[in-house]
Amino acid sequence: MSGENNDVVRFWERLGLPGLIDVHTHFMPEQVLRKVWAYFDSAGALTGMEWPIAYRHDEDERLALLRSFGVRRFTSMLYPHKAGMAAWLNGWAADFARRVPDCLHTATLFPEEGVERYVREAVEAGARVFKSHLQVGAYDANDPLLEPVWGLLADAGVPVVMHCGSGPAPGAYTGPEPVGRLLARHPRLRLVVAHMGMPEYAEFLALAETYPEVRLDTTMAFTDFTEKSTPFPVAERGRLAGLGDRILLGTDFPNIPYPYVHQLHALERLELGDDWLRAVCYGNAHGLFGRG
Repeated sequence: MSGENNDVVRFWERLGLPGLIDVHTHFMPEQVLRKVWAYFDSAGALTGMEWPIAYRHDEDERLALLRSFGVRRFTSMLYPHKAGMAAWLNGWAADFARRVPDCLHTATLFPEEGVERYVREAVEAGARVFKSHLQVGAYDANDPLLEPVWGLLADAGVPVVMHCGSGPAPGAYTGPEPVGRLLARHPRLRLVVAHMGMPEYAEFLALAETYPEVRLDTTMAFTDFTEKSTPFPVAERGRLAGLGDRILLGTDFPNIPYPYVHQLHALERLELGDDWLRAVCYGNAHGLFGRG
């Protein structure tokens, strides 16, 4: 076991956990992932900064790394940037979940004709979590084409991890206001706000305080990399403690510019206590997704 593997395992063993559950990891068709990596390499408009990929490995090696870290459940977050991609991505993700049983069956969506049909098919096929990326997809969560989909997912109790904050760069439909309008119509939607909603941390925390089914994932939040440009307000730390039952570990593996263990240490140095860490790193996701 490598030094980093040891560091990650020591983290969760000290907390008395059986491992970690990471709700925000990326696995996708190889040709799509290569394009994502090329975008990061080019310091594209959505990032605008140097972003070295820490785990630029083939799929088998990435899976082996997560397992060596003790990540018991993870996701295959994937998303379309245009119409006509989502159903194809969902087919790939369903096959991935079949051959990788420790991955939560993940699906995605896009506002287009047929979206209700393929989302229903994915749910009936066993999808456990959906990914919605308002920034990359450049669509409004309130698009009328998506209205029946949100109701379907709320009724099925399937969580949706949504990149809806305006970081690292604002999109036409990002921010808390459109998400608030969505939740006003679908208050039972199990929405997981990716990246703690950065940079609108306070506003998305407020939505979680208003809607009991809203959660947030920690992806890249509190890390040195993010704190340089989008620091989490110290004054809001008390709200993190108050929402300790609805914050989930997310990392963005493999597309992170630092070691995996740094995300864990960034959570630890918030000094919110071991019970909070146990809930965030395992218990909350275990309660949301269950044992299956």
